[in-house]
Amino acid sequence: MIEIKEVKSKNDIKKFVDFPHKLYKGNPHFVPFLDIDEINKFDPKKNESFDDCETKCFLAYKEGKLVGRIAGIIQKAFNEKSKEKRVRFSRFDSINDTDVSNALFKAVEDWARAEGMEIIHGPMGYNDLDREGLLIEGFDQMSTFEEQYNFPYYADLIESYGFKKEVDWIEFRLYAPKEVDERIERIADLAAKRYKLKLVVPDSLKGFIKKYKDDFFDTLDAAYSNLYGVVPFNEKMKDAVISQFSLILNKDYVVGVINEEGKLIAFGLAFPSLSESVNKSRGRLLPFGIFRILRQIKTPNSIDLGLIAIRPEYQNKGINAMILSYLIKGMISHGIEYAETNLMLEYNTKIQSQWEIFDYIQHKKRRSYFKTINNK
Repeated sequence: MIEIKEVKSKNDIKKFVDFPHKLYKGNPHFVPFLDIDEINKFDPKKNESFDDCETKCFLAYKEGKLVGRIAGIIQKAFNEKSKEKRVRFSRFDSINDTDVSNALFKAVEDWARAEGMEIIHGPMGYNDLDREGLLIEGFDQMSTFEEQYNFPYYADLIESYGFKKEVDWIEFRLYAPKEVDERIERIADLAAKRYKLKLVVPDSLKGFIKKYKDDFFDTLDAAYSNLYGVVPFNEKMKDAVISQFSLILNKDYVVGVINEEGKLIAFGLAFPSLSESVNKSRGRLLPFGIFRILRQIKTPNSIDLGLIAIRPEYQNKGINAMILSYLIKGMISHGIEYAETNLMLEYNTKIQSQWEIFDYIQHKKRRSYFKTINNK
C-alpha cells in the first residue's frame, strides 16, 4: 500500500529535500541541488517564481518508509504565452517501483485536473534556468551543477504511466584546443568590422552586471523566447538570477558584444564546474562545502557553458565566433581541459554546428515527456 502525503510542514520540506541524498548515496555521477536553495523554493518570500507559478509537492511512503517524491508546477506565464493548460512535473525521484511512481504521478495529475489543466509534461522546472529533462543516455557521466542526474530505470517508470516523448536535448563535451583556430579569429574580426561591434569584458563583475543587466535579459528573452518551455523573466526572477550568478561566476569567463550605440546585443557565460565539490558535500554548504566550492570557482579544470545568447537580428552573422574566440582563449590560458555544453534541443542544428571547431563527444541525452490528462 502506497501512502501519498502533501508537503506542508517544515519537517516535510526537509524530508523532500533530503530524499535524493539518501537515494543516490555514494553515486559518483549525482550532483544535488544546494540544500539551502531547495528549501527556499518553498518560501514565497524567497522563491521569485511564486508570482507566476502554483506548486504542490508530494511524498510517497511504502510500509512507513519514504520511497519517492514529486513536485507539480503550474507555470502560468508559460501557459499564457503558449495558450495551453499545462502542469509540469519536477523533482521526481523514486525507488524502482511502478506502484510508487504511479501514485506520485496520479497525485500531480489529480491536482492539475482540479485546476483545469489538460496536459502534464516534464521533467521541467520553474523556469528555463531550473533543472529540466530526464537523463536517457550518459548514465556513466557526472552531471553538471545545472543538471539533474537520474537512474536508468526512471524512463521505464515514467513511460509505464503513459507518458510519451515530446522533445530531446543533447549535450557535448568540448576539449580545449592548443590554440585558437585561425578561421574563428578571421570570422570574428570580419563580424566586428562589418557590423561595428565590440567585445566587452568585465574589469569588475559587479560593475559589469550593473551596467548591462537590462540588456542582458532583453537579449536572453529575445534569443530564447521560441525555444521549448521558455518563459520570460519577471523583475524578481531577474534579481534572483543575478544574485545566483554572482556567487559562481568567474569574470574571466564572461564576455559581451555591444553595437556602436553601446547596447549589449550578445553575450557568453561559462561557469567553473562545481560538480565534484557539490557531489562531495552532498549539497550542503557547511561545514566544508563552501570551501570546496570556492576552491573550484578559483581553479577549475573544466567549465560549464552556461549561456550564449545573440539577439535574433544579429544571428548568423559571425557574432558567435567573437564569443567563442574569447572563451577559447580563456580556456587555453587557464589550463581548462574541457567544457560541458549543457542542454541543446536535438533539432537545433545551428547551435550544434558551432562546436565543430572543437574535438568533442556527444555524451548525454535528456528527454521531456508529455501526457494528456484524463478529465473523467
